[in-house]
Amino acid sequence: MVKKTAKKSVKNTKELDFEAAIKELENLVERMEQGDQNLEQSLKDFERGVELTRTCQQALKQAEQKVQTLLAQNAEADLVPFDDE
Repeated sequence: MVKKTAKKSVKNTKELDFEAAIKELENLVERMEQGDQNLEQSLKDFERGVELTRTCQQALKQAEQKVQTLLAQNAEADLVPFDDE
């Protein structure tokens, strides 16, 4: 059995897109909530969850910065509320 090192895990996390990271995080939470894992596996899953959370936060921050940049470039445009109907 090959164990992943923390460094490799972080690299894999950085390669995930936002949606994939969220999905993996949801799966981790579901597995941990079942309570069938031993302490060691729970800690590994928790550590992975923290990495995934950081990845998601960074992706959201980058998206927010892009939106702010786009709004600043076109500051004169009127913003209209989104209506999904």
